[in-house]
Amino acid sequence: MDLPTEAARLDGDWQEVYSALQWIEFTMAMLSIVGSSSIIAYAVFQNTVRSPEVRPLFYLSLSDLFVGMCWLAGALLYSTPTSKQDLICYNLQATGQIFYMASFLYTVNYTWHLYMDLKVKYNQNLFRMPSQVVDYASCVGRIATISASLIPFLLTVPVFCLGNISNCYQNFSQKHGCLLMHMEIAEATNEPQSLSGSICHAMHFYGIGVFLISFLISFIAILVILSQARGLYKRFVTSTGFLGDQQWAVIKMVEQRVVFYPVAAFCCWAPAVLLGMLKLTGSTNSKIYMALLILQALTAASQGLLNCMVYGWTQQLFLSLKRQACRDVDTQTPLLRSQKKFYASTLPASPPGAEASTSTLL
Repeated sequence: MDLPTEAARLDGDWQEVYSALQWIEFTMAMLSIVGSSSIIAYAVFQNTVRSPEVRPLFYLSLSDLFVGMCWLAGALLYSTPTSKQDLICYNLQATGQIFYMASFLYTVNYTWHLYMDLKVKYNQNLFRMPSQVVDYASCVGRIATISASLIPFLLTVPVFCLGNISNCYQNFSQKHGCLLMHMEIAEATNEPQSLSGSICHAMHFYGIGVFLISFLISFIAILVILSQARGLYKRFVTSTGFLGDQQWAVIKMVEQRVVFYPVAAFCCWAPAVLLGMLKLTGSTNSKIYMALLILQALTAASQGLLNCMVYGWTQQLFLSLKRQACRDVDTQTPLLRSQKKFYASTLPASPPGAEASTSTLL
């Protein structure tokens, strides 16, 4: 067999794969941008951004929007070469990694806010928790929101600083370096590596390692928080000593959410995580690697669309928050509001805070 001809055939096959990946990533990035933008636009135009229930979802959608824009920029740069493209693509890869990790942390932040909101309602109803504790929880929430942006940036500073100082963009294969999460390290030669080359290799594996560790920690945190929320909600509903059909239905739905949220996060990033592991082991020429590339383009690039459906438009609270506020403010006089409270007091008692907690977690 003519080895040069075989190598040329393999290069042609990979070129076709990456051309297909470009269009897949372009399409999914556009859908992701539309999905995350719809949540952002709704929150802004309905003036609910400052709502404690909507704010975590707003920041999560904002990070998803930036992720989608990075995927879109990589797909466009792949087909439209520019001067200094290697430098631009290297920094685009590092910028995208900031937003990947930020989206992980904002997902954790969102689930943590759900749990804390339920915990505050539980303590207020059963133990008459003072307002200082509520303010403390709100302060911790603000710190967590800021940290979700600051931590990814700090972790990526070495990639920016050391990588650009050492001209690492010259040590990477640039055939498809602009497609996000596809920058590959140049093949090693028999010549001894220079200090600059060693730094670039270290930054390459550092970036992959930070991505994998941040996803693993975030995924475990989501599992723990949602499991705690499930247990707390059961105690919340059973605190009255009576469970009706509606309460059991709500508990079942909360349990489904506890399973659905981590599964959605895992499905979105599992191919990218497996690809990162293969890159660490150097197994980048197998058919499994090629299949994972396609799956990654379909899942990771569509994160904004998936999160929009899972965390946004399926939430009853998000859809009804502004409508309820308008109805209370614009259509009810003080007399009507007092009558509403009177008639509500004559209805059969329900578990304390059950309605609020239901709208929070569903």
